[in-house]
Amino acid sequence: MADDALGSILLFGGRSEIGLELAARLAAGRTVVLAARRPDDLDDQRAALVAAGAAEVVTVGFDADETDAHPDLIDNLLRTHGPVEAAIVAFGILGDQARAEIDVSHALQIAHTDYLAQISVLTPLAAAFRAQASGTIIVFSSVAGIRVRRANYVYGSTKAGLDGFASGLADALHGTGARLLLARPGFVIGAMTKDLMDSGVKPAPLSVDAGQVADAVAKAYRRRRGEVWIPWALRPLFVGMRLLPRTIWRRLPR
Repeated sequence: MADDALGSILLFGGRSEIGLELAARLAAGRTVVLAARRPDDLDDQRAALVAAGAAEVVTVGFDADETDAHPDLIDNLLRTHGPVEAAIVAFGILGDQARAEIDVSHALQIAHTDYLAQISVLTPLAAAFRAQASGTIIVFSSVAGIRVRRANYVYGSTKAGLDGFASGLADALHGTGARLLLARPGFVIGAMTKDLMDSGVKPAPLSVDAGQVADAVAKAYRRRRGEVWIPWALRPLFVGMRLLPRTIWRRLPR
């Protein structure tokens, strides 16, 4: 697909704050497909994207945990709305770390949604984008996965796995015409972390909000970069953090 062609935008996680903010920045003149549970209950999200300039907003049913359904759904989306310019994979859960430490079912739910289900979406997307020889997959990792902390090790471990998988997939797509953009935001102030902050957890240094994440990712996308840290200052910071002795690291707050 030529760089100036207007392909559609797919958003897996049609209620994600970051995903919607990013889709709005890419929406002008394009068809945007929101894939989410309860697709008939996305009026506000549709209106926001129309206001951002989307030519059309389509909603489809998508359950991240129903992995058996993902290949057929993605095949149908590519046939119906292709060529696709970008697929934003923005679903996930934070979970409850304290509960996950004693409740194996909850720990497994976090792992399933934030890692296994991501692979289940990314793998058929990559195959579809190879076939059309174009398109960008946008994946949201986190600095939580760069070096996993005691305070959120269940969630952080899923991000560590996703980061590794996406990095390898980006290399596998090299030369195919398709590409992958890996985003690594720090602590994001928003709906996903509201309960944490309500419980007294203070935002980490260099925290960002959904709009700041979307601005940085949209800029990296247009510049055809392969990865983006949000904010960029986190990259050298985490180079140093990787070198901290474990006795110091385990005492750090979230």
